[in-house]
Amino acid sequence: MKKNGWLSVFAFCSVIGTPTYAENVDNLLVDAAAFQKDLQGIRTDLYTLRNRTGLSAQVTNYGAKLVTLIVPDRNGVPADIVMGYDNIDRYLTANPNFGSTVGRYANRISNASFTLDGATYTLTKNDGDNTLHGGNKSFRHVVWQATRIDDSTVAFTYYSKDGEEGYPGNLNVRVVYALTDNNELRIEYQATTDKPTVLNLTNHSFFNLAGHGNGDVLGQLLEVNASGYTRVKAGFIPTGEIVPVAGTPMDFRKPTPVGARIRDDYPELRMPATPGYDQNFVLDKKPGQLSFAARVTDPKSGRVMELFTTEPGLQVFSGQNSNGAGGFVGKRGVPYNVYSSLCLEPQHFPDSPNRPEFPSTVLRPGEWYSQTSAYRFSTTR
Repeated sequence: MKKNGWLSVFAFCSVIGTPTYAENVDNLLVDAAAFQKDLQGIRTDLYTLRNRTGLSAQVTNYGAKLVTLIVPDRNGVPADIVMGYDNIDRYLTANPNFGSTVGRYANRISNASFTLDGATYTLTKNDGDNTLHGGNKSFRHVVWQATRIDDSTVAFTYYSKDGEEGYPGNLNVRVVYALTDNNELRIEYQATTDKPTVLNLTNHSFFNLAGHGNGDVLGQLLEVNASGYTRVKAGFIPTGEIVPVAGTPMDFRKPTPVGARIRDDYPELRMPATPGYDQNFVLDKKPGQLSFAARVTDPKSGRVMELFTTEPGLQVFSGQNSNGAGGFVGKRGVPYNVYSSLCLEPQHFPDSPNRPEFPSTVLRPGEWYSQTSAYRFSTTR
């Protein structure tokens, strides 16, 4: 396996061809029976995906969530690198964001309202005076219809009715999770509407490349392909200003430890109760083009994750509100503590419906909403 290169398929397969690797992966998978429950008139379940090159993942149709993602390190030792729970009841009562498909609108909309084509729409307030991640119900809390496509792919669909959480239009949404043989988890989103609406979907997975519950991410190296970020005011609402990252703690254009400047005296880092990142980065890319957005490297395990997306922004959240003692106890009873994970959410900018200078999130009848995010894995020595 070459440094900073893709994992060799042949080397990878020689590792995973041994019973030990398969047994280790099976030990990391959660029990599908613990996800089977009748909710909202639909049966919830857990779907295990595998590809030919050794990646494994589990997803549930409750919230179209990513539950586990198992990736080997430089020595071929697998670990589950995403936060989550090992039964459906925990997702119903604890932090619902882990691994969720978020919509209709990821991130915040100020004053829980927007105007479109002269009509003002009032949304659910669930974050002070604002709406966050689509409202109280959101796509995180609904049961999606599931279609198993093959061993490495599953599709989820949801029909969001006109007026749900205040958003206009009947919306048909499809999310496809696939493990490709290019050592990647690929998530594809599609949607149509019968009335003009706004839409901003993302996946809300929390990553720790050392393995979930295996220490914090402060020493992991983060690179973000962004020369600017959207400045925010109280409530994390954008001011409309795009600030250059140069000379600030927001500059991740070169690989930098997540914790290198996390406690600097900088306004955005001091907005959370515990210092940390919760910022939308303006990616240096062409609109709609699937291209490089970010890279995370764990020096200890050698795992590398590269994120490619068609979206214009990337919300980076450093897990500063996690507290195992406060209820964030995950799979196998592991507490998720402060800075124990890193959330990278490809999406449009927050409050875009109220910011005409931002890239548009409007979807109209006859148009096709389509976006893709790909998380590619390799190792370094």
